[in-house]
Amino acid sequence: MEAVVRACAREGWPARVAAVVSNRPEAAGLAFAAVNGIAAEVVDNRRFDSREAFDGELARAIDRHEPDLVVLAGFMRVLTDAFVERYAGRMMNIHPSLLPSFKGLRTHQQALDAGVRLHGASVHFVTPALDHGPIVAQAAVPVLAGDDATALEQRVLAVEHQIYPRAVRWFVEGRLALDGERAVLTPPEPQWLFADIAGEGV
Repeated sequence: MEAVVRACAREGWPARVAAVVSNRPEAAGLAFAAVNGIAAEVVDNRRFDSREAFDGELARAIDRHEPDLVVLAGFMRVLTDAFVERYAGRMMNIHPSLLPSFKGLRTHQQALDAGVRLHGASVHFVTPALDHGPIVAQAAVPVLAGDDATALEQRVLAVEHQIYPRAVRWFVEGRLALDGERAVLTPPEPQWLFADIAGEGV
Protein backbone atom coordinates (compact mmCIF):
# COMPACT_ATOMS: atom_id res chain seq x y z
CA MET A 1 0.00 0.00 0.00
CA GLU A 2 2.78 2.42 0.89
CA ALA A 3 4.51 1.69 -2.44
CA VAL A 4 1.31 2.57 -4.32
CA VAL A 5 0.79 5.81 -2.36
CA ARG A 6 4.38 6.91 -2.90
CA ALA A 7 4.38 6.07 -6.61
CA CYS A 8 1.12 7.99 -7.10
CA ALA A 9 2.68 11.11 -5.58
CA ARG A 10 6.11 10.72 -7.13
CA GLU A 11 4.91 9.99 -10.66
CA GLY A 12 1.99 12.42 -10.70
CA TRP A 13 -0.74 9.94 -11.58
CA PRO A 14 -4.11 11.35 -12.70
CA ALA A 15 -5.56 9.98 -9.47
CA ARG A 16 -5.43 10.15 -5.71
CA VAL A 17 -5.55 7.51 -3.02
CA ALA A 18 -9.01 8.14 -1.57
CA ALA A 19 -8.79 6.08 1.62
CA VAL A 20 -7.15 3.22 3.47
CA VAL A 21 -9.60 0.72 4.96
CA SER A 22 -8.35 -2.09 7.20
CA ASN A 23 -9.92 -4.96 9.10
CA ARG A 24 -7.13 -4.75 11.70
CA PRO A 25 -7.07 -1.73 14.04
CA GLU A 26 -3.33 -2.22 14.61
CA ALA A 27 -2.41 -2.23 10.90
CA ALA A 28 0.63 -0.05 10.20
CA GLY A 29 -1.01 1.24 7.04
CA LEU A 30 -3.53 3.22 9.10
CA ALA A 31 -0.80 5.25 10.74
CA PHE A 32 0.90 5.75 7.39
CA ALA A 33 -2.40 7.03 5.95
CA ALA A 34 -2.84 9.48 8.82
CA VAL A 35 0.67 10.88 8.40
CA ASN A 36 0.07 11.32 4.67
CA GLY A 37 -3.34 12.99 4.99
CA ILE A 38 -5.31 10.02 3.64
CA ALA A 39 -8.69 9.11 5.11
CA ALA A 40 -8.53 5.90 7.13
CA GLU A 41 -11.22 3.57 8.46
CA VAL A 42 -11.30 0.31 10.40
CA VAL A 43 -13.91 -2.39 9.88
CA ASP A 44 -12.88 -4.99 12.44
CA ASN A 45 -13.97 -8.42 11.22
CA ARG A 46 -14.00 -9.73 14.80
CA ARG A 47 -17.13 -7.64 15.46
CA PHE A 48 -19.22 -9.55 12.92
CA ASP A 49 -20.90 -12.92 13.16
CA SER A 50 -20.55 -13.84 9.50
CA ARG A 51 -18.45 -13.15 6.44
CA GLU A 52 -21.51 -11.69 4.75
CA ALA A 53 -22.11 -9.18 7.53
CA PHE A 54 -18.46 -8.13 7.58
CA ASP A 55 -18.27 -7.81 3.80
CA GLY A 56 -21.45 -5.72 3.77
CA GLU A 57 -20.00 -3.22 6.23
CA LEU A 58 -16.64 -3.25 4.44
CA ALA A 59 -18.38 -2.39 1.17
CA ARG A 60 -20.24 0.47 2.83
CA ALA A 61 -16.95 1.85 4.20
CA ILE A 62 -15.31 1.60 0.79
CA ASP A 63 -18.23 3.12 -1.08
CA ARG A 64 -18.25 6.18 1.16
CA HIS A 65 -15.02 7.16 -0.59
CA GLU A 66 -16.33 6.43 -4.12
CA PRO A 67 -13.19 4.73 -5.46
CA ASP A 68 -12.70 3.80 -9.09
CA LEU A 69 -10.37 0.97 -8.06
CA VAL A 70 -10.11 -1.14 -4.92
CA VAL A 71 -6.51 -2.22 -4.26
CA LEU A 72 -6.04 -5.13 -1.88
CA ALA A 73 -2.71 -4.95 -0.05
CA GLY A 74 -1.93 -7.28 2.82
CA PHE A 75 -5.62 -8.16 3.10
CA MET A 76 -5.71 -11.80 4.19
CA ARG A 77 -9.44 -12.55 4.33
CA VAL A 78 -11.40 -14.48 1.72
CA LEU A 79 -14.13 -12.23 0.33
CA THR A 80 -17.64 -13.39 -0.47
CA ASP A 81 -18.75 -13.77 -4.08
CA ALA A 82 -21.22 -10.90 -3.66
CA PHE A 83 -18.48 -8.54 -2.51
CA VAL A 84 -16.17 -9.52 -5.37
CA GLU A 85 -18.95 -9.12 -7.94
CA ARG A 86 -19.76 -5.65 -6.55
CA TYR A 87 -16.28 -4.50 -7.62
CA ALA A 88 -15.89 -6.71 -10.70
CA GLY A 89 -13.30 -5.31 -13.07
CA ARG A 90 -12.16 -2.70 -10.56
CA MET A 91 -10.52 -4.64 -7.75
CA MET A 92 -6.90 -5.80 -7.86
CA ASN A 93 -4.84 -8.05 -5.67
CA ILE A 94 -1.20 -9.06 -5.54
CA HIS A 95 -0.33 -12.67 -4.82
CA PRO A 96 3.17 -13.87 -3.88
CA SER A 97 3.59 -16.49 -6.60
CA LEU A 98 3.64 -16.82 -10.35
CA LEU A 99 -0.01 -17.69 -10.79
CA PRO A 100 -1.55 -20.10 -11.52
CA SER A 101 1.13 -21.86 -9.46
CA PHE A 102 1.07 -21.94 -5.65
CA LYS A 103 -2.31 -20.49 -4.72
CA GLY A 104 -3.32 -20.00 -1.12
CA LEU A 105 -0.96 -19.51 1.82
CA ARG A 106 2.72 -20.29 2.46
CA THR A 107 3.54 -19.73 -1.20
CA HIS A 108 7.29 -19.33 -0.65
CA GLN A 109 7.53 -22.64 1.17
CA GLN A 110 5.36 -24.23 -1.52
CA ALA A 111 7.83 -23.01 -4.14
CA LEU A 112 10.81 -24.33 -2.19
CA ASP A 113 9.13 -27.70 -1.64
CA ALA A 114 8.36 -27.96 -5.36
CA GLY A 115 11.98 -27.24 -6.28
CA VAL A 116 11.18 -24.52 -8.80
CA ARG A 117 14.01 -22.30 -10.02
CA LEU A 118 11.85 -19.21 -10.52
CA HIS A 119 9.30 -17.81 -8.10
CA GLY A 120 7.64 -14.41 -7.96
CA ALA A 121 4.48 -12.36 -7.70
CA SER A 122 1.36 -11.69 -9.77
CA VAL A 123 -1.00 -8.71 -9.89
CA HIS A 124 -4.47 -9.79 -10.97
CA PHE A 125 -8.04 -8.64 -11.09
CA VAL A 126 -10.04 -10.33 -8.35
CA THR A 127 -12.70 -12.91 -9.22
CA PRO A 128 -14.76 -15.13 -6.92
CA ALA A 129 -12.26 -17.99 -7.37
CA LEU A 130 -9.42 -17.70 -4.86
CA ASP A 131 -6.14 -16.34 -6.29
CA HIS A 132 -7.60 -16.35 -9.76
CA GLY A 133 -8.50 -13.71 -12.31
CA PRO A 134 -6.98 -11.90 -15.28
CA ILE A 135 -3.27 -11.35 -14.69
CA VAL A 136 -2.13 -7.76 -15.11
CA ALA A 137 1.59 -8.10 -14.35
CA GLN A 138 4.06 -10.65 -13.06
CA ALA A 139 7.59 -10.52 -11.69
CA ALA A 140 9.98 -13.46 -11.44
CA VAL A 141 12.88 -13.85 -9.02
CA PRO A 142 15.51 -16.60 -8.92
CA VAL A 143 15.35 -19.26 -6.23
CA LEU A 144 18.87 -19.46 -4.86
CA ALA A 145 20.76 -22.32 -3.25
CA GLY A 146 20.35 -22.02 0.49
CA ASP A 147 17.11 -20.03 0.31
CA ASP A 148 14.60 -20.46 3.08
CA ALA A 149 11.05 -19.11 2.97
CA THR A 150 12.04 -15.85 4.69
CA ALA A 151 14.86 -15.05 2.26
CA LEU A 152 12.67 -15.86 -0.72
CA GLU A 153 9.82 -13.78 0.69
CA GLN A 154 12.05 -10.70 0.96
CA ARG A 155 13.22 -11.07 -2.63
CA VAL A 156 9.63 -11.39 -3.84
CA LEU A 157 8.47 -8.44 -1.74
CA ALA A 158 11.01 -6.19 -3.45
CA VAL A 159 9.49 -6.88 -6.86
CA GLU A 160 5.93 -6.66 -5.54
CA HIS A 161 6.70 -3.03 -4.68
CA GLN A 162 7.62 -2.47 -8.32
CA ILE A 163 4.85 -4.23 -10.24
CA TYR A 164 1.85 -3.34 -8.05
CA PRO A 165 2.19 0.44 -8.43
CA ARG A 166 2.85 -0.06 -12.14
CA ALA A 167 -0.36 -2.08 -12.56
CA VAL A 168 -2.44 0.44 -10.60
CA ARG A 169 -1.02 3.28 -12.69
CA TRP A 170 -2.05 1.49 -15.89
CA PHE A 171 -5.60 1.25 -14.55
CA VAL A 172 -5.89 4.91 -13.55
CA GLU A 173 -4.49 5.93 -16.93
CA GLY A 174 -7.31 4.00 -18.60
CA ARG A 175 -4.94 1.60 -20.32
CA LEU A 176 -6.31 -1.71 -19.01
CA ALA A 177 -9.25 -3.62 -20.47
CA LEU A 178 -10.58 -7.10 -19.78
CA ASP A 179 -10.97 -9.57 -22.63
CA GLY A 180 -12.42 -12.65 -21.00
CA GLU A 181 -9.68 -14.10 -18.83
CA ARG A 182 -7.05 -11.72 -20.16
CA ALA A 183 -6.06 -8.22 -19.07
CA VAL A 184 -5.08 -6.24 -22.16
CA LEU A 185 -2.76 -3.22 -21.89
CA THR A 186 -2.96 -0.46 -24.53
CA PRO A 187 -0.56 0.61 -25.84
CA PRO A 188 1.32 -2.57 -25.02
CA GLU A 189 4.46 -2.67 -22.93
CA PRO A 190 6.09 -5.47 -20.95
CA GLN A 191 3.73 -6.76 -18.26
CA TRP A 192 6.52 -8.74 -16.66
CA LEU A 193 9.70 -8.11 -14.75
CA PHE A 194 12.69 -10.39 -14.25
CA ALA A 195 14.70 -9.63 -11.14
CA ASP A 196 18.42 -10.19 -10.91
CA ILE A 197 19.93 -11.92 -7.91
CA ALA A 198 19.85 -8.69 -5.90
CA GLY A 199 16.09 -8.52 -6.47
CA GLU A 200 16.18 -5.49 -8.76
CA GLY A 201 14.25 -5.44 -12.02
CA VAL A 202 16.00 -6.03 -15.33
